Amino acid sequence: MRSGVQFGKVFALFLILAGTASTQTATTASGTTSAVPATAAAESSTPRQHNLDSNIRLGSGDVIEMNVYNVPELTTKTRIGDSGSVDLPLINEVHIEGLTVNEAEKAIEQRLDQGGFVRNPHVQLFVAEYTSQSASVLGEVVHPGLYPVLGEQRLFSVLSAAGGLSDRAGKAITVTHRAEPDKPIVVSISRNLEDHQDSNVPVYPGDTVMVRRADVVYVVGDVARPSGFLMDNGGKLSVLQAIALAGGTNPTAKLGAARIIRKGSEGVNEIPVSLKRLLQAKSGDVPLEADDILFVPASARKIISGRTAEAALQMATAATIVAIRP
Repeated sequence: MRSGVQFGKVFALFLILAGTASTQTATTASGTTSAVPATAAAESSTPRQHNLDSNIRLGSGDVIEMNVYNVPELTTKTRIGDSGSVDLPLINEVHIEGLTVNEAEKAIEQRLDQGGFVRNPHVQLFVAEYTSQSASVLGEVVHPGLYPVLGEQRLFSVLSAAGGLSDRAGKAITVTHRAEPDKPIVVSISRNLEDHQDSNVPVYPGDTVMVRRADVVYVVGDVARPSGFLMDNGGKLSVLQAIALAGGTNPTAKLGAARIIRKGSEGVNEIPVSLKRLLQAKSGDVPLEADDILFVPASARKIISGRTAEAALQMATAATIVAIRP
């Protein structure tokens, strides 16, 4: 870079770092010695945004902040457009898509210098938002959204940036690489990430991470603790297990009139279940499926024909979700 630019970098960093504890002795123009930060040489060549990865390329959607040394009027914050260009003061549009931060700085400096706007300019760019270098984290995480993928990143660090798994997260996560959209990768995971180190797959810019919601079975009606239960224990749950998790039935429960409300391709079905016979071991236990609603009516309540499913669905909507741990 030109001598004027180098002088500007050293002088600006000297003002910022002067007075720090770590110093070395240097000779000034007058021949005297003065304290100069020992890290000045290293800092001058590695501005803060360059520490991330000098090979990262700017892309459409990224937000940059531009500062021109000693020309505060040119300070600008803007987003790279779909065309890959930014609209900057004095020099209008500059195409910087595909350039590194260093290369973009030099391109802008050249335009300012050749246009006669600023003599020997020193431009610094800071990337405020790496939209083009982000992965989409969707589904059952605390904060779904776009997250930067700078340098080498893996699944667990991206999930951590999104706040971790939500209370309703299942055990399956799908990672779809932008370069291979037709070959999604499905990995298994649990609350204790260390148990699944083999699932800590690489994540690249443009990838989509989808955390699947765990299957839920609802137990509502005249039971001790009406709830929805996440099927985290291998994805299997029976009627008797569900009743036990709900704290059992109340003394007023009508055990012979329980129903499984199941949504199918042809609509909602009601499957009669005799809890009385199940509890007396006179019939085999009944397996439940994801999104089933086990409804136990009260003996004193009159169930209007055709309204059982509607009542059960309303109760399930208000039910507390409880995770089942193996």
